[in-house]
Amino acid sequence: MRKYQRLTQPLVRERGQLRPASWDEALNRAAEGLDAARRRGGSSFGMFSCSKATNEVNYMAQKFARVVLGSNNIDSCNRT
Repeated sequence: MRKYQRLTQPLVRERGQLRPASWDEALNRAAEGLDAARRRGGSSFGMFSCSKATNEVNYMAQKFARVVLGSNNIDSCNRT
């Protein structure tokens, strides 16, 4: 049986390897990645949302994808 340990700090990928990082660095990297996807256009980004989330959370997810990132590529399992 494999024992998993919970992460206690963010990790960032550098030259193919994960290394510990500060929260500020990790959040900045995430923001840079989302901004790069936005600049490439809507087809480079997709979002999947969960039917167990509230309608308000799903609404905000689709608004974020459409308005902030310029992508209509959003789906969820709500329609099943």
